[in-house]
Amino acid sequence: MRNHILFIVFASFSTFIFGQVYEVGVSLGGSNYVGDIGRTNYIYPNKPAGALFFKYNYNPRIALRATYSLLPLEGDDANADTDFKRNRGLNFTNTIHEMAVGMEFNFYDYDLSSDDKTWTPYILMELVAFNYKSVISEPTPGVYKYKNKTSTAIPIGIGYKSKLYGTLAFAVEAKFRFALEDDLDYSNSSIPSLDFGNPGNDWYMFTGVSLIYTFGRPACYSDGL
Repeated sequence: MRNHILFIVFASFSTFIFGQVYEVGVSLGGSNYVGDIGRTNYIYPNKPAGALFFKYNYNPRIALRATYSLLPLEGDDANADTDFKRNRGLNFTNTIHEMAVGMEFNFYDYDLSSDDKTWTPYILMELVAFNYKSVISEPTPGVYKYKNKTSTAIPIGIGYKSKLYGTLAFAVEAKFRFALEDDLDYSNSSIPSLDFGNPGNDWYMFTGVSLIYTFGRPACYSDGL
């Protein structure tokens, strides 16, 4: 009896390990920011950025996904579209380290092992946490003290993916993050030199292209757990 139970457990475990469908990939593109400094274009990548991700295809419409993104940010009033900002002349740089987990929902069935289900647009529904540098004090005029800060954002994401060759696919993706913070640009109402007078929260974005490798059985399909 014990041998039978062990056989069933092993068979079930083997089915779970080898019968699922996974994807790993890398995204390369650009990041940008919208806030108190510089341009206000929501798609205007001006810094090289990238991401690594892992996906589990639960079924042809849903993929569970985890992503790490490295997103440098830059803002410069010299590139703004208002005279007020150009005359003010502020600029900054910062770097976002982001972790996101969530779900990728395909508009059409997606299955690389098929002949006619090898492309689809999709939307992203995620939970996002990110780390960045913020200003906490100004010990002497023009000299600031920084700290690393972790916060969350409200995410929006859209994309399109398609088979490239065999188990390789590509995707084009745009992700928009409404940060629950107003200091990605070092804005700080308690420091007069950094009090920009705009209480609205900041946005950061990523636009890029992904190369995706799919492995598991079948090539890009699973019935889920």
